[in-house]
Amino acid sequence: MAIDAVVFDIGNVLVQWRPEDAFDRLIGEARRRALFSAVDLDTMNKRVDLGDEIADVVAECAVAHPEWREEVLIWNTHWADMFQPVIPESVRLLRALRARGVPVLALSNFGDRTFDLAQTMYPFLTEFDQMYISGRMRMMKPDPEIYAALEAACGFAPDRLLFADDRADNIAAAEARGWQGHLFEGPEGFAARLVAEGLLSKAEVGP
Repeated sequence: MAIDAVVFDIGNVLVQWRPEDAFDRLIGEARRRALFSAVDLDTMNKRVDLGDEIADVVAECAVAHPEWREEVLIWNTHWADMFQPVIPESVRLLRALRARGVPVLALSNFGDRTFDLAQTMYPFLTEFDQMYISGRMRMMKPDPEIYAALEAACGFAPDRLLFADDRADNIAAAEARGWQGHLFEGPEGFAARLVAEGLLSKAEVGP
């Protein structure tokens, strides 16, 4: 089946999302491991991805865990340190697709304000033809409703979308709706997939 548009996840596809690495640098690995074991930061962050204000959510969590207050607040004050570095090969693929005239869409679990910040940090995140950001939509992957919302708005048939994401559950949810999926395990594999689909040439994907 031919592909009409490519849908990119963002975290760990275009830019690394590594909270653990940032906390290791800031408070040390041992303290970070203890923090992540004691405090459910993943659930806290899901609230941000669903549209709650990051400063409020993090402050609330810090109050609930006074023994970890300063460490929890890092999630807000040093958010930019967690969202790095860029994966340059993936950015090259994004831009090569656009240069070819292939529509590129973003579908990402991301907070509203944090996505604004991310776009100022990395201007290539403004280059998508369409953007579907969970914090703005108040729904998130892998819930079927976010895929349905993209389908209703994007103008492309589901079976003509190629979706790259680093999480197998997100890919499975898309494929259940008829999308074509690519589990992102590195830019080399994604580049090979784009070449195999005839969307880019080997020269266009680079060395």
